[in-house]
Amino acid sequence: MGHTLSKLNARNININPQEPQMSYTVHFENAPSNVNRAERATEMRHVSKSGTTDTSEGRQGSQQDARRPSLYSTIDVVPQLDFYAKTIVGQQRRCRPSLEVLRKSFDDGDTASNAEGLGNGSLPGIPDVEGSVEGAKNAKPPVRFGWVTGVMVRCMLNIWGVVLFLRLPTITSSVGIILTWVIILMSVVITSVTALSVSAIATNGRVKSGGTYFMISRTLGPEVGGPIGMVFSFANAIACSLNTVGFAETVQKLLKEHDAIIVDDMNDVRIIGLITVTVLLLISMAGMEWESKTQIIFFLVLMVTFANYLVGTFLPPTPEKQARGIFGYHREIFMENLLPEKGDGDFFNMFAIFFPSAIGILAGANISGDLKDPESAIPKGTLLAILGTTMSYLIISVTVGSCMIRHATGNLNDSFSLGNGSDVCEGVACNFGWNFTSCSHEGDCEYGLAVDTGALTMVSGVEPIIIAGIFAASLSSALGFLVSAPKVFQCLCRDNIYPYIGFFAKGYGMNDEPYRGYILVYFIALAFILIGDLDLVAPVISNCFLCSYALINFSCFHASITNSPGWRPSFRYYNRWVALFGAVVSVVVMFMLTWEAALITFCILLFLFGYVIYKKPEVNWGSSVQASTYNMALSYSVSLSAVEDHVKNYRPQCLVLTGPPVVRPALVDFVGSFTKNISLMICADILMEDKTAPTQRSTDNIVKWLNLRKVRSFYTVLNGDSLREGTKTLMQSTGLGKLKPNLLVMGFKTNWRGCSPYSMEDYVNTIHDTFDANYGICILRMMDGLNMTNDMFCADNAAFKQDKSPEQQSNNDSTGDNSDLGNCQPDHHIPSCEISTVFQTKQGKKTIDVYWISDDGGLTLLIPYLLTRRKRWRHSKVRVFLVGQQQTIEEDRKEMVFLLQRFRLDVDDVIVITDSEHQPMAKNLERFEKSIAPFRLKSGEHGNDIVQPESPWRVSDEVLESLRMKSERKVHLNEIICRNSRQAALVIVSMPVPQSDCPSSLYMAWLDALTCGLHCPVVLIRGNQQNVLTFDCQ
Repeated sequence: MGHTLSKLNARNININPQEPQMSYTVHFENAPSNVNRAERATEMRHVSKSGTTDTSEGRQGSQQDARRPSLYSTIDVVPQLDFYAKTIVGQQRRCRPSLEVLRKSFDDGDTASNAEGLGNGSLPGIPDVEGSVEGAKNAKPPVRFGWVTGVMVRCMLNIWGVVLFLRLPTITSSVGIILTWVIILMSVVITSVTALSVSAIATNGRVKSGGTYFMISRTLGPEVGGPIGMVFSFANAIACSLNTVGFAETVQKLLKEHDAIIVDDMNDVRIIGLITVTVLLLISMAGMEWESKTQIIFFLVLMVTFANYLVGTFLPPTPEKQARGIFGYHREIFMENLLPEKGDGDFFNMFAIFFPSAIGILAGANISGDLKDPESAIPKGTLLAILGTTMSYLIISVTVGSCMIRHATGNLNDSFSLGNGSDVCEGVACNFGWNFTSCSHEGDCEYGLAVDTGALTMVSGVEPIIIAGIFAASLSSALGFLVSAPKVFQCLCRDNIYPYIGFFAKGYGMNDEPYRGYILVYFIALAFILIGDLDLVAPVISNCFLCSYALINFSCFHASITNSPGWRPSFRYYNRWVALFGAVVSVVVMFMLTWEAALITFCILLFLFGYVIYKKPEVNWGSSVQASTYNMALSYSVSLSAVEDHVKNYRPQCLVLTGPPVVRPALVDFVGSFTKNISLMICADILMEDKTAPTQRSTDNIVKWLNLRKVRSFYTVLNGDSLREGTKTLMQSTGLGKLKPNLLVMGFKTNWRGCSPYSMEDYVNTIHDTFDANYGICILRMMDGLNMTNDMFCADNAAFKQDKSPEQQSNNDSTGDNSDLGNCQPDHHIPSCEISTVFQTKQGKKTIDVYWISDDGGLTLLIPYLLTRRKRWRHSKVRVFLVGQQQTIEEDRKEMVFLLQRFRLDVDDVIVITDSEHQPMAKNLERFEKSIAPFRLKSGEHGNDIVQPESPWRVSDEVLESLRMKSERKVHLNEIICRNSRQAALVIVSMPVPQSDCPSSLYMAWLDALTCGLHCPVVLIRGNQQNVLTFDCQ
């Protein structure tokens, strides 16, 4: 194959189909000759940041860049950003050529056809996206915001909420200026640490819509993200009602001053709040563009308001202002308000009221899907918003505390100049010629820092401007929360973690507006507006947001300590221990504020968490929990490798030769019954005929099938020339450190008489190799066999019970080809996924009969004990049979009972077999001889030395005669088993060890003779002659 590249930096590839050797001629299109790599990299960075290109030329260039070949091959391509992105709005996903395409060589016969397919200039393995790009040209692009309007302004408006104007003066009066600063700084510490954690998470990959929920769920997984997403959405809805109530209170007071009362004070607040939240709903549903313009107007109003307030503090107070306790900057007032009044400032109640003012730091992150570059905008905008709003809170608290006293009457007659100087005067107001002693003692003052929520209005230069600022602060915060809650909830609904909420996942328009979510949040906010009490709603919001902050900080901490290569935030100014500190402080503050609400919040979170754990949603977000699990598993595995094995810690770690597990469900269920949550189980599939490796999808579907059957097992596939070679390789290579199998489990070869003798020889040699590898072995035999390939859709198999509904019966038109397990999923009615075996049904009080014929170290006793620990076998009675003599039957029985008691094994009965030396029945012996007859050497072959090495399965008369006694004993033992265990649920027999002088056919005949004639499952077990049970303490 010849490849001729004219330029390395080519834009497009044209193929000349007339060339006999399929040569590629590369030339420029729509690109100047001096275009270099740096310019193209700049272009790609521009495309990646904006999401779409600004011009049609840019889009065309991006398309051509995706087809630009590498130096090695015209089919191979250079690195492209689009190959690493999951999706691009308005375009199909671009992908690099697969390994199959790259490795395929085009011969002469394929040249023309391949060239014809490549003639459009596209590369193999890369879908043509021209049509989708053309469609994206004509579509109106969605509205995207920068870090100023999208994050900083939005966060500042949410932080400058109703608490700033209506509650900050009251908090300053209650706890004093010093503790007010402590409250502010405590809140800032929590929010700043959280902002650092948010910045780290937001810069560790592309952040989509969903804000806080998206970041937590993609970091800690759906188990934690789901509950916090639900609580956080609810908290944002309540925060909307909080700011709406604050606005309604201000309007109600204005109406009251002008004697315009609608009903009464409380109902007026409710009516005004209802009208206000309805108007905000209409603005939100008009789209993000209108909402953003409204927020800009609110921001400008607030800037004017702050300037008006600061100017007002320097203006000389009028007599009317002095009557209301405003005297301008004075040292005496500052010292009076520096500490709490009467030493009791109710610190934590005030903190609970103030903290909702700091919850707006996530306003920008909550609309991450509407930002141009969320990775850059969220850290920059959030941190600057915290800095600016913190300064404003500190300045306002200290200025209002230096200008206004705590208690005043508002009555001009209380001035000394009007003849009120003869009364006893107490308080700092006396220094300025006013006597407010009577109202401060009686507690009926109507003005002052302690009682007047409109203190900032009176201090300001122009009162209407400060009222407009109150309106702007409360309405902007309410609008921000009204927009944030539905977007977070929409992302939660789309992840399909909780049922019955998928209705709210639908979006409308280019910005994917959650109109249904807006309606839901509207009604939630309306319900809390009807409460009408700002101080009652605030602590509830504080709890919900503190819980969210705790989990955000813990997410950052957890992602940091896992040392996952995927944790690479571009924001470096964070620390894992600071994040942990923020998480702990948030939880502590929750309980210090209102422990009842904190307890209720955690109970709700635990309930939601438990549901997700039970439901196990099929999502994989690469969370830090997965990384942590890997670290723990790796650390424990390495640590365990240095520990010497001890018999007390022995566990049967099973390598199970299941083939495709769906074909042998009984074998899978049997091993899973005694290994689940106890020891290692590996299902192995040896591919001997089809050497094609299974796809990842088929492997994943088999793992899903195992999970559906609640079997905790690994699954591995190996290409092997034979069963023996594959098993030998598996025994040598499977496992990790101490997590290595020590017990081989396989099914009984029921077709040993009819199969190829080489296959039978291979099976027996596998048993020899198992003992050579110092493994134990376990062979399961079912009456009708284990392989369900032919019986997968039959209901007559006595060993298997199918639970199928009539609807499922109608879907049984699929084939029994078990190599394709693609349909074996929970949402498909595949009988192979639903076959119920005897090991999945309750056994009641049936018996497990153990024929402990030979001492193998105790494995024959350990397996039934582990089975009886399961719920389905818990009530089964274990009976132990052993071989003894009639003369010593009582001594043998007592000795065994004593041994079992020392082993602490609960055995129902011990039975001594005394007739094991008797001759078997003639018909059974005749059946045994018939089974071995096809493998006996003929008369003319006796003495031929060549036949035996080439046919080791052949049995000569001399060998058969020398082993006749062993054969008769096994036949008679089967008679004893059939006589005593006809009603047993499970029979376990010590397996005879194959000897080197025993032909494979004779050995298979022994195993067949031991296990035939029983309707229940029979298990042959043989340990490696090392103890697995002990009665010692060390």
